[in-house]
Amino acid sequence: MNPTTKPEQPADESGDNEAERAVPAAAEKHDAPGPILAKESGESPETGDAHGAHRADGADNAADDGDDGDLLDDDLDGYTPPPSSGLAAASTALISVLLSLVALIGTWSGKVLSERETLQGQINLGQTGTTEQQISEGFGDAWHAIALTNGVFAVLALIAGLAALGLPQRNSWVRPFAVAGVALGALALLISVGMYFDLFVSLPEPPPPAPTPPAVG
Repeated sequence: MNPTTKPEQPADESGDNEAERAVPAAAEKHDAPGPILAKESGESPETGDAHGAHRADGADNAADDGDDGDLLDDDLDGYTPPPSSGLAAASTALISVLLSLVALIGTWSGKVLSERETLQGQINLGQTGTTEQQISEGFGDAWHAIALTNGVFAVLALIAGLAALGLPQRNSWVRPFAVAGVALGALALLISVGMYFDLFVSLPEPPPPAPTPPAVG
């Protein structure tokens, strides 16, 4: 009688079972999303986290830069330039008043031009000119030269006074001085125009010739 032995499973069947169990496990391992996605993207999870942090830092820096720009804009909007000293307006107002006074009183340059015109008239006429020519060349031209010189100073006084009114002012007396310079300059200009065109005083005229006495006999 043969001894009884334990029934043994076929080697092929056990091998097949182990292979079948290994295939689903490998498939499940292959279908795992985390590592495969990381490999397909060419990045590891740690690298992706680093890039995300870098992008977040860039966004924060951009936000900070925007805030700095807003602060600079606010500073520029609230900036007020320092107040002017008012020196230009004060000086121009004084110059306007002085020029207008010179135009009213007369200048040394006007006197020199007047004497020059008188001398020029005497040279041109000599002893052959008529009385009307002597008055015009010797007196009229000299008078007109003075009026022209005073008129130039009056125009300069007007320009300086108007400029002083347009400049920033700090002192209360600047505006009255500028107005006074403009007013006196305008008055001096009117007088100069009247003198030049002989509106106020005409040139002297020679007396009419004496009648010729009738011949006797």
